[in-house]
Amino acid sequence: MLPAYFDHNATTPLDERVLQAMLPFFREHYGNASSRHEYGRVARKAVDDAREQVADLVGAHPSQVVFVSGGTEANNLLIKGAAVRRPPSQIAVSAVEHPSVTRPAQELREQGWQVRRLAVDSVGRLEMDDVKIALRESVTGLVSVMLANNETGVVQDVAAVAELARSVGATVHTDAVQALGKMPVSFSALNVHAMTISAHKVYGPKGIGALVLNKRLDIKPQITGGEHEKGLRAGTENVPAIVGFGAACALATSRLTELPHKLQQMREQMEQGLRTMGAVLFGAGAERLANTSYFAFPGIEGETLVMALDRAGFAVASGSACSSGGTDPSPVLLAMGVERELARCAVRISLGRDNEMSQIERFLRVMQGEILGLKRLVAVAV
Repeated sequence: MLPAYFDHNATTPLDERVLQAMLPFFREHYGNASSRHEYGRVARKAVDDAREQVADLVGAHPSQVVFVSGGTEANNLLIKGAAVRRPPSQIAVSAVEHPSVTRPAQELREQGWQVRRLAVDSVGRLEMDDVKIALRESVTGLVSVMLANNETGVVQDVAAVAELARSVGATVHTDAVQALGKMPVSFSALNVHAMTISAHKVYGPKGIGALVLNKRLDIKPQITGGEHEKGLRAGTENVPAIVGFGAACALATSRLTELPHKLQQMREQMEQGLRTMGAVLFGAGAERLANTSYFAFPGIEGETLVMALDRAGFAVASGSACSSGGTDPSPVLLAMGVERELARCAVRISLGRDNEMSQIERFLRVMQGEILGLKRLVAVAV
């Protein structure tokens, strides 16, 4: 029996069509996109075409797309680069942000900034009243709220946050890495100043992402030494990866009409089965990405269940891939008010285009056996 990959929020497999688009730029078209000769011009055109493809997927102008190495760099570039251009004040970030937002925000304390965590409710939705309080109680220069959470899949009303934040003159950023390709994402409709996206979540290559910027936003580059990417990110462009990002975005556009419906059907079937086994579902009362399910079986450690399922042929996660090396419970779940012991039991499943209902049915059968076996072990240990 072939193993089933249920961890698409961590990364996605490279689409074969994306690979084919990239291959010529490793060997035949190897020029530096900054060179003036024909080799360079071919590479420059490929970068420009990819910039258009990325911009098309997110409803932006190509000139607003700045290529970087991925979502983490994009988040750091915006938070640190925008903060330098403003007098120190308050940066407000949601309590369920990715570490690549929360850690740069914390670093701003050294420059005199105050960090304000915006509260979420029990299903992971931002508390809009707390947003209003945060903006009212202190001068706010930066606000960062992710569009869709990487653990729970919960979708935030970023446009509403942006309206409030803009009214007090704050720069607004959203990390849309998990949302890209799973739901419609429009830079203009979100009304933010900056948005982070990444290729490897949409069946593109790792090591390439983009920061989409309002043309009027002034930020300081964090990597200097050249005028690449409009002077915002020095370094020779990774042409094959950029081409792959563009190809992945072009393909994602065509998938948006049917894939979310298919994934939601599979998730509903799976969650119905999990509930009958006694699982606690996180974020189920909120709007979520169609592919994401986050749950726990009380008394059974998430890491233990992840390893048991791995041996049974199912790749799942116990939380964010970027913080899975630790043993602490998920900060996202703690922010939602989940008890620490239950949070330690959390397991995330994130489905993708190649998953089928037959895998869900097999997963539920295997899960039932694993849960019964683990419960017996826990009972003996007690």
